[in-house]
Amino acid sequence: MKLYIAEKPSLGRAVADALPKPHRKADGCIYAGNGDVVSWCIGHLLTQVDPEAYDPSFKQWKFEHLPIIPEKWKLKSVAQTSKQLSILKKLIKQADRLVHVGDPDREGQLLVDEVIHFSGVKGNKLKQVQRCLISDLTVNAVKRSIGQLRSNQDFIPLSTSALARTRADWLYGLNLTRAYTLLAQKSGYQGVISVGRVQTPLLGLVARRDKEINAFVSKPFYEVLAHCKVNNNANEMPFTAKWQPSEACEPYQDEEGRVLVKALAENVANRITNQPATVKSFTNKNKKQIAPLPYNLSGLQIDAAKRFGYSAQQVLDAAQALYERHKLITYPRSDSRYLPRNHHQQAKYVTQAIANNEPMMKQAVQDANLSIRGRAWNDSKVDAHHAIIPTDTNKSTSSLDLVSKNIYQLIARQYLCQFYDDYCYAECIAEIEINKGLFISKAKSKQSDGWKILFPQKETESFLPPLKKGQVIHCERGEVVDKNTQPPAHFTDATLLAAMSNIARFVQDPELKKVLKETDGLGTEATRAGIIELLFKRQFLQRVGKTIQATEVGSKLIESLPDSLTLPDMTALWEMQLNAISQKEQSYQGFVAPLQERLRGIINKAIEDGPQALVNLPAGKSPFKKSSFKKSYSKKGTASKKASTYKKAGTYKKSVKK
Repeated sequence: MKLYIAEKPSLGRAVADALPKPHRKADGCIYAGNGDVVSWCIGHLLTQVDPEAYDPSFKQWKFEHLPIIPEKWKLKSVAQTSKQLSILKKLIKQADRLVHVGDPDREGQLLVDEVIHFSGVKGNKLKQVQRCLISDLTVNAVKRSIGQLRSNQDFIPLSTSALARTRADWLYGLNLTRAYTLLAQKSGYQGVISVGRVQTPLLGLVARRDKEINAFVSKPFYEVLAHCKVNNNANEMPFTAKWQPSEACEPYQDEEGRVLVKALAENVANRITNQPATVKSFTNKNKKQIAPLPYNLSGLQIDAAKRFGYSAQQVLDAAQALYERHKLITYPRSDSRYLPRNHHQQAKYVTQAIANNEPMMKQAVQDANLSIRGRAWNDSKVDAHHAIIPTDTNKSTSSLDLVSKNIYQLIARQYLCQFYDDYCYAECIAEIEINKGLFISKAKSKQSDGWKILFPQKETESFLPPLKKGQVIHCERGEVVDKNTQPPAHFTDATLLAAMSNIARFVQDPELKKVLKETDGLGTEATRAGIIELLFKRQFLQRVGKTIQATEVGSKLIESLPDSLTLPDMTALWEMQLNAISQKEQSYQGFVAPLQERLRGIINKAIEDGPQALVNLPAGKSPFKKSSFKKSYSKKGTASKKASTYKKAGTYKKSVKK
């Protein structure tokens, strides 16, 4: 008997639908007509034991216990789903072959692996476990996935990286939360100081941005524009060129090159008025802009925040429903923006489904050129899962709620633009010398819409007449434009997600900044929405209009903690190392052992500094208690399994190379 172990009931039902009939439903499983069985987890069926399970004295929070580092990690069943775990253990024992059908990401890999290992599977039976990767819950897509099973051994590195992260998060969050809570309580603060590997640096990003804005003092600066004509004809359309200050002007500029002295700008404007101007160079190039890639989750969340003001969690919830309940899109927690080359063969069916489901997109489908195979189809950039795209399911979107409908339209439009030509435009740049001063004029004009026809918006075009190097033209007048420096903007849902997705921009260590890739992020695609929501829940973040700002408690917490805990540097390095584990470029032990040593150093330094580091926290109680913090490590529901900061640690035996 072959047993398919799905991550959740909805995925299990999709697998069963693709197996031979007749089906027989039983308690916690479905029997197929060929004798195979489909069962499922309900999120994490196993959870990390409480610290007191390692030592009863750990129930009390004391400095002398820290850091708590288990010698042998232990798991226990989740009370609410213990019955399903018992069903799975019995079926696993009966089965001849096992097929792992967790979601196609590292958390989904670990979730099913931990059940298989907890059930005592060893030897050849463990080696022969197969992996089924499903990104599309339509029957035909699931059948294709079942026909392309791989060895689960191929995914040990992915599971090991998830294991390393969950254990590291447990070690880091539990120990530092206890340490800084004890210190804060010595200063009179009642409650828990929650410290997390991802949540604390994220709060730090917001709090520091708020502080920078509050301390910002606007300063005036000045630009000089030259209004020029080729023939100095009254009917001729003028164009403008912007002054580029020389090195001699540096004493009158700020660090960003802006001129701060108005008299200097006025002098330049007067000197160029009614003067001849010489074209030093002129370039006129035809350029192209290729279509944006299909969405990964962060890209979808960022665009949905910009266009509709949706939060990251709203987008994730809607996308999850479109995937599981409606089967209208592929796996939504993907971090990939690419598609396998053979998926291009399904474009005809996917685009036709878009036309059927969304009448307003019929014309866009008709105008699409399905023979185009652009950069999105790239096997080398697709592993466990691919970009988020529509499925070939025919189902009208009219019954969807507004958020889901808008999310589907975004995904469909982003997919369709892969079958449109490039956006083409002309770009002209002129360098002009006027009375020994350098001025630059730029112009851009559209040549053909290409894929941008799917994203209607007003394009700003500027004018620049054809010029030649050495040509003498006329500057009618100089103009001084008064401007003021602007503070950085408060974070919004879109900009905060963008910051998490490209954390290298906010890393301060120059050496670490060099090795981080543009795609290295804070958290993962699957966890970012949950991390943001967690900070709102704990009243560290608040919404002010469309912006996201730190609360007083959140700001004071960041001021009270050491910079090393509130900057994204260490977390960005972690994510890079975890990715290296999944690529077989780093070992589990090589990641965890240095972390444990660093943890000891942080705690010793915190105790050495004493409670004075936390005296600035507002007096009173925190919005959550020790009991709720404890639950955040030990209780995981199905819906929140990937939207939580802390993940349960799993346990491996011989199959995990440490």
